[in-house]
Amino acid sequence: MNRKQFLVGMTAALLAGGAQAQEELPMAPAPDDKTPRDPNKGPVTNLPLPRYVSLKGREGNVRRGPGMTHRIDWVFTTAGMPLRITAEYDRWRRVEDYQGMGGWMQFNLLSGSRSVLVTQDMAEFRDSPDAQARVSFQAELGVIAKLLECNADWCRVNAGGEKGWILKSSLWGVDPGEIID
Repeated sequence: MNRKQFLVGMTAALLAGGAQAQEELPMAPAPDDKTPRDPNKGPVTNLPLPRYVSLKGREGNVRRGPGMTHRIDWVFTTAGMPLRITAEYDRWRRVEDYQGMGGWMQFNLLSGSRSVLVTQDMAEFRDSPDAQARVSFQAELGVIAKLLECNADWCRVNAGGEKGWILKSSLWGVDPGEIID
């Protein structure tokens, strides 16, 4: 018996044995059968979607699609700007700003540090989370503040070194009812 005859014989035996073994064992699920993915979690990070982050540096390119070959639609230019992640793909995150404008950014341009944008002109920040508390300072529309904590209706922020409590309804970058310790 030469090598070629041996290999042909072994291949036939393996195929016959494989067919027999398959008949004896229950069918395994096909490799492409996956358990359904939770649509409220990102497929890459398994973190909640949507979620808020902030712009890490002073600028970040926003592209039409998730890749360097996609054209840049615009550039975010405010460090700490709050953004909402709505989708993930590999090293890319689809983000939007408070106006709903957005696109795809590389994940390393984003920070997990939370910030918020004041959406009310001359918003009042108070000493405690109470509408009757003393007003400690005011901020103009569009001011970006670092988010420190939130209860059901109020958030404590740091805006330009001043700390105070403000109603969530006067902010963009935090969801209603979201609690942050």
